[in-house]
Amino acid sequence: MGMVGKSSRPGKRPSSSSSSSAASCISTVGMVVVVMLCVLGVWTLTSSSVIPSQSTSTRPRSAFSSFTTPSIERIERDPPPVFDAVSNHLSEDENAAKSEGLGSSDPQSEKTEAIEEESEQRRDLDGGESEIQRQQPEVTVHSEENDSAGEHSQEQLEEAASENRSGNSEESESNNEQQERSQEQQQQETETVENKEESNNRSEIRMETEREEARDQETHQETNEGGENSQDSQSETGIGDGRTENQRESEENQQQTETDMQQIESSETEQQTGEEQESREAQQQEQQKKEEEESAPAESGGSSDPNAGESISDGSRSEVVPSQKGDGKNRKGPWSTQADQSENEKERRRGDGSDGNDIIGHKWELCNVTAGPDYIPCLDNEKALRHIETRHYQHRERHCPEESPTCLVPLPKGYRHSIEWPKSRDRIWYNNVPRTKLAVVKGHQNWVKVTGEYLTFPGGGTQFIHGALHYIDFIQKSVPDVAWGKHTRVILDVGCGVASFGGYLFERDVLAMSFAPKDEHEAQVQFALERGIPAISAVMGSQRLPFPSRVFDMVHCARCRVPWHADGGRLLLELNRVLRPGGYFVWSATPVYRKLKEDVEIWKAMSALTTSMCWDLLTIKKDRVNSVGAAIYRKPISNECYDHRKHHSPPMCKEDDDPNAAWYIPLQTCMHRVPVDGAERGSQWPEEWSNRLRQPPYWLNSSEIGIYGKPAPADFTADYEHWKRVVSKSYLSGLGISWSKVRNVMDMRAVYGGFAAALKDLKVWVMNVVNIDAPDTLPIIYERGLFGIYHDWCESFSTYPRTYDLLHADHLFSRLKKRCKIASVMAEVDRILRPSGKLIVRDESNVVGEIESWLRSMHWEVRLTFSKDQEGILCAEKTDWRPEAYSDSS
Repeated sequence: MGMVGKSSRPGKRPSSSSSSSAASCISTVGMVVVVMLCVLGVWTLTSSSVIPSQSTSTRPRSAFSSFTTPSIERIERDPPPVFDAVSNHLSEDENAAKSEGLGSSDPQSEKTEAIEEESEQRRDLDGGESEIQRQQPEVTVHSEENDSAGEHSQEQLEEAASENRSGNSEESESNNEQQERSQEQQQQETETVENKEESNNRSEIRMETEREEARDQETHQETNEGGENSQDSQSETGIGDGRTENQRESEENQQQTETDMQQIESSETEQQTGEEQESREAQQQEQQKKEEEESAPAESGGSSDPNAGESISDGSRSEVVPSQKGDGKNRKGPWSTQADQSENEKERRRGDGSDGNDIIGHKWELCNVTAGPDYIPCLDNEKALRHIETRHYQHRERHCPEESPTCLVPLPKGYRHSIEWPKSRDRIWYNNVPRTKLAVVKGHQNWVKVTGEYLTFPGGGTQFIHGALHYIDFIQKSVPDVAWGKHTRVILDVGCGVASFGGYLFERDVLAMSFAPKDEHEAQVQFALERGIPAISAVMGSQRLPFPSRVFDMVHCARCRVPWHADGGRLLLELNRVLRPGGYFVWSATPVYRKLKEDVEIWKAMSALTTSMCWDLLTIKKDRVNSVGAAIYRKPISNECYDHRKHHSPPMCKEDDDPNAAWYIPLQTCMHRVPVDGAERGSQWPEEWSNRLRQPPYWLNSSEIGIYGKPAPADFTADYEHWKRVVSKSYLSGLGISWSKVRNVMDMRAVYGGFAAALKDLKVWVMNVVNIDAPDTLPIIYERGLFGIYHDWCESFSTYPRTYDLLHADHLFSRLKKRCKIASVMAEVDRILRPSGKLIVRDESNVVGEIESWLRSMHWEVRLTFSKDQEGILCAEKTDWRPEAYSDSS
């Protein structure tokens, strides 16, 4: 090492004697060693190498770690927090340095200033996002100015080695004061290698570091004071003129490398600060968005369509968004789902909820099917029907395609917006349902007639040629206890035809769930719905009807062509399941009053069956106006008759057979026992209408928890009050809906039927749909004098296209997304809603936005959107738009 030192500086220090020469040589060698160590340290820094400490091992560095390593050789390139641990003990360090004689005051004051600067930067990091954002552009400027500042300082050192160091500092500060401070800090770190006593000082720093975290508040105060002192010291002190040439050379080498070091540090700091800033900016944007939604919800509301001219008034906005989202799944309680009850439901293929949720790239096409404008996917599945038996009418039952269609149903040629109720009960547009077969076959029975551009309905039927209203009054006269609209409120009309019976029952304040198959009596249910009369396409076949047990006050069959006595009476036993104990069965058919051989045989078989079922034949009456007769039966209200039968045929159902299971459940030839516990549903008759609409059912127990978390009766009442407020303050006036044009309404996710109950005073009827995976609240809906049906919205609904004026979906789509393809659900919504019909969606804001995108893709007019507290509402109107292209297959 000594030889290297001599050869590196030849002829620089001649001596007069050997002793002085030796001393000078030793001194020169020592200085050269120091310089070499400095150069080596700089080289290792720029080449990303670290010289390990000779006495202790170094630890991995963290951006916010304290400087505790005693190694001097390692030149730190960490961010400013390296010096945070010593910033609050600056005064003690200065005094220690002076007392031990660690060089001139200038290096120590410069080191003090650098430490204070680093502490100040650390405090800025801890101070929040705004300081980082202010520092980032400064970092970029530093990176650009380092070269010029370094070159300028190097020129000054070469021209005058004895020039005062503070002059260089002042000249650099004219460019960038903070840049010069950083340079001086790194220069002083290198110079401390010359002072062996510095290790003691660092030991003291290390001890103080351990106490730093407990003294954060003092740190800020002492840092500010220390910063002022260090600045004063820097301006008053300078570098001595008596420096050796080795020292000047060391300064030159160090000054030359400072520019590269600053560039590297500036680049690293910029990158780290940029990454931190990006992260903080993302958090800031998310927080700002949340605050905007909370503080100014009105800004996100209002009409989406400037041409719509509809908005929610300020007084009604508070009632638009609040909703009740409980589904009863995550709590203990009495509620089971229809899917749970129907354990033998056959498995059906469902989408995973992700494939159909992406609207990007979806192209709507017309359904390419034989049924054309009358397409019902689950009833017109030609592929499945080829392999279905016809013996028990299975070919008329639901057979849904494995993949629900995502095509749109075309409009009939010449389609016009439906006639408003009550005029629609008597006439409809011919082009809307262009079917004439019933007019030819049943015209003489006053079912339907063709009158110019209309189809007209005289109000007759097979058993009431001279009008349904007379026939309705005839039934009550036969059994006064029927008490239409009081005691009897909800009935089931089997084989309804064009549903004139149910249409005229509205005048007696009675709801009729009418159904008939999609058979040779073409479009009979479509006629009913176009008239504004509730009906579904269904058949008495091999499976249970999609209704709970013991819910209908009456079942009516007027020449319904159902072989009740066949197969052990299992079809009549299905009526027994859905009929309320004490309810009525009205059978108006030829076997009741005709004496033909076939009729007599049917009557005998029917009489034996009803007797074995313990039905009480109340009366057989003949309507002389219509020349028909009717037999009226009553279901027993106790099990006494069942227990005393001589022949137990049909048998009683097993105790574990659930009478409420109704989703794809095969029929059984058995009867369920009548509930006798006073607290059990079916043991008592409901209150008279309309008290039953408002009062919680007697069998709702306060010890049971309702869907929304309250005791069941209170939950029922709260739900009713909630929907009354929403409907009266928002729906009737805030959505821009002309309710005089609304007749057929569907609540796609009914709970207690509160939405339907709130519409009681309007001239509408509501089909309440309880989803099979939701708590089974459909019996409650029937108990309060309303009606509904079980359904799975991953499949199509059993109705014709264009049959509803308004669809209401309260937190439905957010649930369906998890298991259905939203594209097929939206296609189904479009199928069953009439042109100019309205859709109201209440759901999570992001889901509402997604539904809005789907609707716009189908060219619907979005009339209004509004959101608050992550909840949103949407009101949209279907247009007449249809795609031009047909799908390859549907």
